[in-house]
Amino acid sequence: MGIRKKTNKNPPVMSHEFVIQNHADIVSCVAMVFLLGLMFEVTSKFAVLFITVQYNVTISSNGPEETVNHFHHGIKDMATIFFYMLVAIIMHAIIQEYVLDKINRKKHFSKTKHSKFNESGQLSTFYFFSFVWGARILLSENLLSNPVSLWEEYPHSLMPFQMKFYFICQLGYWLHALPELYFQKTKKEDIPRQLVYIVLYLAHIAGAYILNLNRLGLVLLVLHYFVELLFHVSRLVYFSNENRQMGFRIWAVLFVLGRLLTLSLSVLTVGFGLANAENQGIDLATGNFNILFIRITVLAAICLTQAFMMWKFINFQLRRWREHAQSQPTKKKPVSSKNKTKKDKVNGVNGVNSHAADSPKAKKEKSS
Repeated sequence: MGIRKKTNKNPPVMSHEFVIQNHADIVSCVAMVFLLGLMFEVTSKFAVLFITVQYNVTISSNGPEETVNHFHHGIKDMATIFFYMLVAIIMHAIIQEYVLDKINRKKHFSKTKHSKFNESGQLSTFYFFSFVWGARILLSENLLSNPVSLWEEYPHSLMPFQMKFYFICQLGYWLHALPELYFQKTKKEDIPRQLVYIVLYLAHIAGAYILNLNRLGLVLLVLHYFVELLFHVSRLVYFSNENRQMGFRIWAVLFVLGRLLTLSLSVLTVGFGLANAENQGIDLATGNFNILFIRITVLAAICLTQAFMMWKFINFQLRRWREHAQSQPTKKKPVSSKNKTKKDKVNGVNGVNSHAADSPKAKKEKSS
């Protein structure tokens, strides 16, 4: 076996390999440009659009001295989402280089396990952070103790800072997943699968954000992220020890319950709560989109997505059961092998009759 020589050749500047190897540094420089823009008066107004949350509305609560800041959405949010997409790319590279790559070098995973381990490592970190953050917002806004608030006083055009910033970060993260397909050199056969769930996340989160269904969207996101977090943590545990599969069984039960709860909350909020609300109609000034067509479209999108997820889940479970059944030896094989060995001892070696030469047919052939 020959010694592998180390090559210190750097790829050409601005080539594909150069961009892939140094994409975190390049994106960090772009983000630093916006941060440096805050230091100068000329560029500070432009830089603020990318870094801080826009559309602040100050509301007096109990008097002129006590005020509460709320936010609504607008076109300027696209600049803020773009900046936090850059932040997500940087954080993705940090987790990959300083955590996941070090574990991969110690475990020596195969190529298939290597890609799945990286995917679960990145997503479990994001799901854990998003679940804890979202659950804290739900508790602070009393959305769990008062489910009627999911549709009462619609439209919910004004959001507290934490809720709006949460949706900004969610959109920024799932947008960053698109260039990561190029940066991580994703296989061509894996790109359609990843594009499907990236587009689904962006469509549902952006829909809830634009249609002012942010309360319902937050509850469904926290519920979904908890189930997905359990799956990816179970897969990480499985990679460390393949005998530990209890997490997958718990996830399978919670996955089905999560789909049922998602459908129930969606139908209750959109199908009954908003349908019986007094403010029917479209009003862009107040952000009201409570009409029959939009309600049917929202419910259809949620129901189709849940049906698609259940279909993928059932296929996944059937495939696992087939693989498990094929790996288990049948009970008939050892019995037949024992019978065969006994038969071989009686009839001779390899099943050939030792008395075949003494048969009448053999004697006839000899005489001839």
